[in-house]
Amino acid sequence: MNDLKEILLRVKNNEITVNEAEKLIKNLKDPGYEDLGYAKVDHHREKRRGFPEVVFCQGKTPEQVVEIVKTLLKHHKNILATRADDKIFKKVSDKFKDARYNKIAKTIIIEKEPLPKVGKILIVSAGTSDLPVVEEVKESASLMGNNVEVLVDVGVAGIHRLFGNLDKLESARVIVVVAGMDGALPSVVAGLVDKPVIAVPTSVGYGANFNGLAPLLTMLNNCSGGIGVVNINNGFGAAHLASLINRLESIEK
Repeated sequence: MNDLKEILLRVKNNEITVNEAEKLIKNLKDPGYEDLGYAKVDHHREKRRGFPEVVFCQGKTPEQVVEIVKTLLKHHKNILATRADDKIFKKVSDKFKDARYNKIAKTIIIEKEPLPKVGKILIVSAGTSDLPVVEEVKESASLMGNNVEVLVDVGVAGIHRLFGNLDKLESARVIVVVAGMDGALPSVVAGLVDKPVIAVPTSVGYGANFNGLAPLLTMLNNCSGGIGVVNINNGFGAAHLASLINRLESIEK
């Protein structure tokens, strides 16, 4: 027996005692991760969070990224790496020919078994300068099995551009709003819809933007309600949260 769920079910059904279960758990053959020395690659992330561990490339060498991806591919068909530069992608693509790179998003994707697409996530951006984060959201959410649509450059400086696309807001199950500068757009969007809004502050803006701190505080202080806020420039984090919400209905079915 090497399955944690099976052990817990046997305890629930009074087939074994708690003490017996404890011994079995300690002797599980699969620790749930593989130790590479510089990284402990989590193979159970998908079971817990609905998607495999994502490789955050910043601060890692190209060789380390390649080995982590190689390890993940032993257990998973679809791999996402974020914050990857050209050097890292070249090293990865030399090893894995089916890897693709989004230069704007700085993401690397290996997609051997595309997930069926469900629902709809709409990504709304305040300005064109927010596109790197928008693209990270799009690449991540699409790989996770969501229909994704993007609405760009509809910030509050020209609010009529947003009002001209209200049908897109209404058709989405979850909306991710990406904005820098003053970060006011998520509150406006949330005031127009009856669905979850995930706000992503970006580091786009002049000096008093404080590299994204100003929009972050604006989003945290929103008065519309129903808005979740992720960290500055965290497109992947927004995509993962949006995917969990968007796919709830299909999971329940």
